[in-house]
Amino acid sequence: MTHSIRAKLFLTLLLACVLVLIGTQAFMHWSLERGLVELVDAREQARLEQIATRLIESYQERGSWQVLRDDPWRWISAISGRSTPHSPHRRPLRGELESGQWPPPHALERVRHHDRPTPLELRLMLLDGNGDIVYGRPELLETARRMPLRLNGTTIGHLAVLPGRPVAELAELRFRARQGDRLWLIALAMLALSAALAYPLSRRLVRPVRALQETARRLAAGDFSARAQPRGSDEIARLGRDINALAAALERNEQARRQWVADISHELRTPIALLRAQLEAIQDGVRPFDTDTLDQLHADALRLGRLVDDLYELTTTDLGALGYRFEETDPIDLLRTDCDAFRARYQSAGLDLGLVVSPPGQITLVADAQRLSQLFRNLLANSLQYTDRGGRLEIRATRTPTGLTIDLQDTAPGVPEAQCSRLFERLYRVDDSRNRHTGGAGLGLAIADNVVHAHGGTISARPSPLGGLWIHIELPSDPRQQHDR
Repeated sequence: MTHSIRAKLFLTLLLACVLVLIGTQAFMHWSLERGLVELVDAREQARLEQIATRLIESYQERGSWQVLRDDPWRWISAISGRSTPHSPHRRPLRGELESGQWPPPHALERVRHHDRPTPLELRLMLLDGNGDIVYGRPELLETARRMPLRLNGTTIGHLAVLPGRPVAELAELRFRARQGDRLWLIALAMLALSAALAYPLSRRLVRPVRALQETARRLAAGDFSARAQPRGSDEIARLGRDINALAAALERNEQARRQWVADISHELRTPIALLRAQLEAIQDGVRPFDTDTLDQLHADALRLGRLVDDLYELTTTDLGALGYRFEETDPIDLLRTDCDAFRARYQSAGLDLGLVVSPPGQITLVADAQRLSQLFRNLLANSLQYTDRGGRLEIRATRTPTGLTIDLQDTAPGVPEAQCSRLFERLYRVDDSRNRHTGGAGLGLAIADNVVHAHGGTISARPSPLGGLWIHIELPSDPRQQHDR
């Protein structure tokens, strides 16, 4: 389970949720802290404004800061907001305050450490309109920010505020603790919910993958009728359609293989059965072993040999360009040589053989000369076998900007146009006049098709205007350029 795609997908979804929750938790914590800081700053600013108002009122009442300097209790009352004891028996303050030094010595160490929480009262200093210290310490003024105190538009002094963290109130501490606990509870709840949702979601996402896996297993076991059921248009659905296309191709290939084996068995069985019957007749004395019988046995052996040779040629041409030796070749010279080799056989069969090259001259192709000759001889033999006596075969070779085209047109009998596209199938023969009784086993055009495609060209068949078959071939100048594309 730990190595299955379902487990990996579940863990991936869960990890993504954990990362999102951690990020959300960090952001919420930062946002909460930021909000508290802004709240404390706003509260401190409000207190500063209240203190400034009390100091201005004290200055307005006496007309100077002298009374405040002489009575430290008034200073403490102004910055703390508490009433000043007016009793003559009130507790005296330390001597440092008598000289206007603030904050007191026992609080200096705390004030100097800006990262430690310090009450606002201990971080305040008062300057008069000339910048002289009323309450404060000169060595602390450099780090303090100053807040002007104005009366009727005139600056009567400055309230200096030392940097430092304010003392958090009890309510704030409780609020922060409660919110922190709640955030963790929410995070844990969301994590549990994410796990609960990720598990069925991973099962749903993996389900089509398992269906594809089952289809692939059936195909591997030889069940080429297996098909996936893709739904949607995502990558998994496209993979399912690709697997279906592969299954259809495998099914077609398997059917073709079975048909091929059956046809080969049939083609080999017929001449072997004839040979066997004649040999058994000779053994039983039913048929004399004379010259006619020997000639017939020889003809059957030759027919069987041609079939085996055709099968071998078809197998070798199936190797494609891997079994070819491409070099610069003159196909016109090869075609003339092959036509000359067949001319006597055509004359014996009462057929005319014509070759026209347009424009005249030589042409060079990158090709396998032996395979091209095999192509031309198969086409010449095909026309020789299937053309009625008194007919003819016309061959026209035409140079083109991209290579060479060759057209072979013979006379009757013809081939129905609906069957022309199947002539290049292995062991296929037309059921009418062009059938197996007049020629070979139907492998010649299949071999020609292999050779042409190995050279990067095309071959097609259609009815000829002369009444027979028209074979059209297009060969490129360099098949290697075709394969590279």
